[in-house]
Amino acid sequence: MTDQKAIDTHNQKMADAIATPISAYPVDLSVKPKVQGFYDEATATISYIVSDPTSNACAIIDSVMDIDYAAGRITFEHADLLIAEIEKQGLKLEWIIETHAHADHLSAAPYIQQKLGGKIGIGENIKIVQEVFGKIFNEGTEFQRDGSQFDALFTDGMTYKIGNMTAFTMHTPGHTPACMVHVMGDAAFVGDTLFMPDGGSARADFPGGDAGTLYDSIQKVLSLPYETRLFMCHDYGPNGRDIRWETTVAEEKAHNIHVGGGKSRDEFIKMRTERDATLAMPTLIIPSIQVNIRAGDIPTDKDGNQMLKVPVNKI
Repeated sequence: MTDQKAIDTHNQKMADAIATPISAYPVDLSVKPKVQGFYDEATATISYIVSDPTSNACAIIDSVMDIDYAAGRITFEHADLLIAEIEKQGLKLEWIIETHAHADHLSAAPYIQQKLGGKIGIGENIKIVQEVFGKIFNEGTEFQRDGSQFDALFTDGMTYKIGNMTAFTMHTPGHTPACMVHVMGDAAFVGDTLFMPDGGSARADFPGGDAGTLYDSIQKVLSLPYETRLFMCHDYGPNGRDIRWETTVAEEKAHNIHVGGGKSRDEFIKMRTERDATLAMPTLIIPSIQVNIRAGDIPTDKDGNQMLKVPVNKI
């Protein structure tokens, strides 16, 4: 399930990004954006509306497009909840952010953009993901592998504006090459880099993933100020507890079952590698990757009909 040549091209960038000291990032805890989470039960995904506290500008993080996979039917109930809330509050959508190319849900970014505007952005290493999965799905030359389907490609330490609020990106590979954490004032949106303290961390066995790199990325996130609010992309309610998606750096450092309490890199690599070997592929990985490497667009056949492929013995 790998294309080692494509993956190797980003190794030095990964090392450079992880080595970036936290002091190099423009952290500003005095800015406290309003954050609203919207839980999608079917995929255990949390999408967010993040609002600038001094204007009507907002961003959406990790939207969800609904799919009935067995029936091959796409709908937009979850995205419509976000759209309705933004319209209700009179907000202006400026960004639609993907923390990475998700393998467990489909992005609704184009649908939302059509309704409300805004730019669609993802980490620049989406190009690596496109290259690897472009071969797995036997995409033709018409499928561009340069990230051009997105309006913006984020690099490590890049800043951008949501109204008057400055946001910045942290490259956090390990789960996928394109993973980015987005920090907006005292709030950080961690994608799949971390789960809630009792959930641990995400798998590291996808193409371009690496357990040691993920550990280093997590340590980078946990070097943010202790009081930084951390917002998860997923929660599965371990041990039957209620769904939660907000924690802090302090809580993760002290209590995360995979990396908290001073667990070493070697301990993490051993645990993550052994655990990943027992995991099945995500239920929606086939449709999700095809859609998400296209910034949420559904691929079409030669006649313009929306169509998904199922590669056999490739994943």
